[in-house]
Amino acid sequence: MSVLRPKITVGVLNERGSEYLPGYLGIEIIDLIPNTLKCRMPVKKLHIAPNNFLHAASVVALADTACGYATFAHLPDGAESFTTIELKSNFLGTARDGSVISCVATIQHLGRNTQVWDAVVTDETTGRKIALFRCTQMILWPKS
Repeated sequence: MSVLRPKITVGVLNERGSEYLPGYLGIEIIDLIPNTLKCRMPVKKLHIAPNNFLHAASVVALADTACGYATFAHLPDGAESFTTIELKSNFLGTARDGSVISCVATIQHLGRNTQVWDAVVTDETTGRKIALFRCTQMILWPKS
């Protein structure tokens, strides 16, 4: 059963990342419910590779942020934090400067020691899938 940490809200997550990479990239968390987190990122020149297409690292940053924040919001009682131990991306399309991409992360496994999240990145204008993403998070417990 999935339980959100009570004091973790969309506002808390957006503030938490404001001075870090998610804030710099313009990632905005827009919804958090049990088992799911939604976010978006307006595509600017800083997200684009020299070939004028969306840089793969920008897509990974959006998906990894979605899954990471979702993990943080779903940490079990007593856990200190988490760390990503594996991630994978399949790229299906691209977006250009001026568009907005969005991401929906959903839980696949919510265990005591690991969580597995899937994320789908889409172009908000066309609805086309940009990438499929999966990551495994290791839950970090206090040392006794």
